[in-house]
Amino acid sequence: MFARQVFRPASALRSSVRRYATEPPAKSGSNVGLYAALTAAGAGGAYYYYNMGGKTTQPAAASKPAEPALKGGDQGFVSFKLENVEQLSHNVKRFRFALPEPDMVSGLHVASAVITKYQGPEMEKPVIRPYTPVSDEDARGYMEFIIKAYPNGPMSQHLHHMQPGQRLDIKGPIPKYPWEPNKHDHIVLLAGGSGITPMWQLTRAIFKNPDDKTKVTLVFGNVTEDDIILKKELQELENTYPRQFKAFYCLDNPPKDWPGGKGFITKELLKTVLPEPKENNIKIFVCGPPGLYKAISGMKTSPADQGELTGYLKELGYSKDQVYKF
Repeated sequence: MFARQVFRPASALRSSVRRYATEPPAKSGSNVGLYAALTAAGAGGAYYYYNMGGKTTQPAAASKPAEPALKGGDQGFVSFKLENVEQLSHNVKRFRFALPEPDMVSGLHVASAVITKYQGPEMEKPVIRPYTPVSDEDARGYMEFIIKAYPNGPMSQHLHHMQPGQRLDIKGPIPKYPWEPNKHDHIVLLAGGSGITPMWQLTRAIFKNPDDKTKVTLVFGNVTEDDIILKKELQELENTYPRQFKAFYCLDNPPKDWPGGKGFITKELLKTVLPEPKENNIKIFVCGPPGLYKAISGMKTSPADQGELTGYLKELGYSKDQVYKF
């Protein structure tokens, strides 16, 4: 059974978090093994696996570099066939799309996203929506997404009604935040709902690489416990790398015995669990619904303009260059 993060009094949390933020990073076990499996969200063997001896790895790939399915630039949209759909909760599904050739990789890098396009028979204009795949960038032959259906979301509703064999137009990669190992000493991921997907892309890249010592703190807000996307994978990381990865969960409607945070992500919680603004080389990433942005960091002005920093992070003393809004 996975251990859950229990919220203790603020004074105790401050003590443990400050030690966590300044201790030398350490892995449980050795680093002889590398990382296993090709994707984070698959079932029946497609999930990542961790063992207490360190990070495991997939079998050596062919020496020939894999061709990317998505090349960016002038390539435009590419049609991908839906291969499999898995129901993860009442309103969340995992979608596996086959790449045009079995030896291809998606073409995405960390951190990047894709643009999806759909135009129904009665639509005057196509619906365009960005999504971040959850599958490994090195996975060959497929690309996976975990997508939540929203009542008034035309793209998410279309996807949730798709059946295997149908096709979706996808374009990318769309560059986001360029990542490299040890770029920051400590990163903070503030996510709400399906905003966890770009955070998972970063997290997966860090723990895939045994030389990346970046500390990761996740604060993840959801409505109910069943809404926690990638819960199993996140708990495995926290259990396997307790000195490098910490997660704090908040629920709007928690069950009776819920040991985590109750209600929205608050300023007091952030003050308790985040590294101090004055600490060197930290980066805070934010992704979630508009209400989360408004309260925590302020909205982006446009995809190319991060906008001004406002909200709790501004009030707590963080600077604009310490924050990135997905």
